[in-house]
Amino acid sequence: MDEVLVLSRIQFAVTVIYHFLFVPLTIGLVILVAIMETRFAKTGDSLYRRMADFWGKLFTINFVLGVITGITMEFQFGTNWSEYSKYMGDIFGSPLAIEALLAFFLESTFFGIWLFGKDKISPKLRAFSMWMVALGTNISALWIITANGFMQNPVGYVIRDGRAELESFTALITNPYAWHMFFHTVISCYIVGSFFVMAVSAYHLLRKNETPFFKKSFKYGLVLAVFAATVTPFIGHQSGVYATEKQPAKGAALEAVWETQSKMPFHIIQFPDAENEKNSFEALSIPRIGSFLYTNTFDGKVTGLKDIPADERPNVPLVFYSFRIMVALGTFFMLASWYGVYLYRKNKLENSKRYLKMMLYSVLLPYVAINVGWIVAEAGRQPWAVYGLMKTSAGVSPISLSQIIFSLGSLVLFYTILLIADVYLIVKFARKGPGTELAAGTEGGGIKHVS
Repeated sequence: MDEVLVLSRIQFAVTVIYHFLFVPLTIGLVILVAIMETRFAKTGDSLYRRMADFWGKLFTINFVLGVITGITMEFQFGTNWSEYSKYMGDIFGSPLAIEALLAFFLESTFFGIWLFGKDKISPKLRAFSMWMVALGTNISALWIITANGFMQNPVGYVIRDGRAELESFTALITNPYAWHMFFHTVISCYIVGSFFVMAVSAYHLLRKNETPFFKKSFKYGLVLAVFAATVTPFIGHQSGVYATEKQPAKGAALEAVWETQSKMPFHIIQFPDAENEKNSFEALSIPRIGSFLYTNTFDGKVTGLKDIPADERPNVPLVFYSFRIMVALGTFFMLASWYGVYLYRKNKLENSKRYLKMMLYSVLLPYVAINVGWIVAEAGRQPWAVYGLMKTSAGVSPISLSQIIFSLGSLVLFYTILLIADVYLIVKFARKGPGTELAAGTEGGGIKHVS
């Protein structure tokens, strides 16, 4: 059973990470496409029409392939985690059903109107459709995170006949843990979308290709990046404080705190030694900052890992280093964004080759940051599937080792093919650029018809 458990966890982790290579770009890019559609509807400037079509094409590729990975992920609750589904089905099923019936149909319906109604609907309706797609993607994220939020912080439930049953739907949807996760996740997705737009724009600006088009695109990505990268540390801080309160083991693992202490310092450099329950090296310590980061007070008390049973601790090195990578990358995103604002205001952006190359080569870093963030959230909750109620080992399906090996191998192969297709198509059309033809519905740079 241990091997089945380990492989089932690996399979679900692989599924989530693959899926989460598509989702952040969908959530982040759709906002920019909707803004471009709105600008065209208001101004009639054909530049915005071409921008919306170009970035909308890249959004379409990612959106379609991302939907496929999401469908596969949900099947695993029945195949690999049937015991978890029996225990949690009454609670977990509600937000997932609403997500499918409300959010997915909202975004897919209006996405179809936007995509196939290009030559048949007015610019205003096309802009409205894309905003509805954006609303749908965010509602989808909200309901999925609501379900996950219960796993992190169970609320509004009763235990009846050996399973968790929903007692208060209001408590479920107002779970503070879920809302902290939602804002932190969605704003992080905006960083992914904005850095993607800036990276593709930088590629073309370096080649002096369609400079007005890509300078304007870079500007829109930069504005979103500055907003998202600036507010993320504050949202993340509050999320970390709340997580430490509700999950002391996760909070202790974030900073590798072994001894319970007040007025805890923050060590800029340290290396955890989980085997000996200590840190092998600590340097550049700042007094009391550690307590502030995890309790919002400089005198706050942080529970150490030694005061938590060994079988209820997460993988400390995994959580610790993932958290450090996320924070370091978040700092880079904020500095890079604000430096871009400086260059843009000084009208030096298109001639700053070093900066443009840095942004081009940074395109994958937001993906790394957001996925290590999810590792922190999910690995930090272990060994609990539902915190304090059900351990992960109790939720796995009674299946054979050969079955899980076959499904894991098939899944990796299938997802790798999808990922290769996604990267190939996005790179192909991103490098091709927007083309020189006028967009449908425009003539001579103005609007042919607007209703």
